[in-house]
Amino acid sequence: MREVDVHVLATGACFHPQAMTLKGGGWGAKEFPSLPTLLVHPVEGPILFDTGYSRRFVEATRPFPERLYGFLTPMQLRPGQDAASQCRALGIEPTSVRHIVLSHFHADHVAGLQDFPSARIHCARAGLAQATRGGRLRSLCGGVLRALLPTDLATRAMFFEDAPRVSLPPDARPFTEGVDLLGDGALLAVELPGHCPGHWGLMVADSRRGLHFLVADAAWSSEAIRHNRPPPALTTTFLGDVTPYRKTLAALHALHTRNPDLMITPYHCAERAASLLRATEAAK
Repeated sequence: MREVDVHVLATGACFHPQAMTLKGGGWGAKEFPSLPTLLVHPVEGPILFDTGYSRRFVEATRPFPERLYGFLTPMQLRPGQDAASQCRALGIEPTSVRHIVLSHFHADHVAGLQDFPSARIHCARAGLAQATRGGRLRSLCGGVLRALLPTDLATRAMFFEDAPRVSLPPDARPFTEGVDLLGDGALLAVELPGHCPGHWGLMVADSRRGLHFLVADAAWSSEAIRHNRPPPALTTTFLGDVTPYRKTLAALHALHTRNPDLMITPYHCAERAASLLRATEAAK
């Protein structure tokens, strides 16, 4: 695999009862950070895995019925915390981002998508079909806010299903197969069924950490992976499918048990966000 530099970003957070994301969790509201990832490829330059929250989420949840989304999943985003602003702070203009890899189309993963107008959008054909089928209410029930999707999405999309299939490194077992998005082994997308239609993760060779598996919403926390603790069936039934979700989580648990030093990053993991903050403070 070709190495890339990996920078996990913290782009705001949403708030839920922990019990809705972890079996046996408490019912108090808990902060779940939004953690898209900036990948710097030696040839292709900056690439994003998901885009996190932006102020566009606030605008998109003003009308009815979309405001129900903002009510059920309240969001907090400080000025300058969106992915585009963080890229600029690192000397990267949003227009220079040539690729965005989307794990899926839920609003907290795509709210910044329109801030990167030059990027090809790598996604699942199944996910895009589900996100754009029917009217706004149907999309909303699937966790999608239509207003966040670029109007030229169909012409910019490149589908995981069309990318060449490749074997994953032995250290990734029980995951054995992915697709090579750039053709050089740098970005290997891996299907992670259950959370919603067309849900995929991304495996990369992190230049600082070795093999790094970005698993999006296949788990809401590292704790869930370590102890194989899925959300209650009600949660996974609402957006996805319980049996595939639990099978995916069990496979992630097996991967962690077999290779505990391998970096696995769930998109909403507060533990991963805290370690990111400590690393940032240490670098100052």
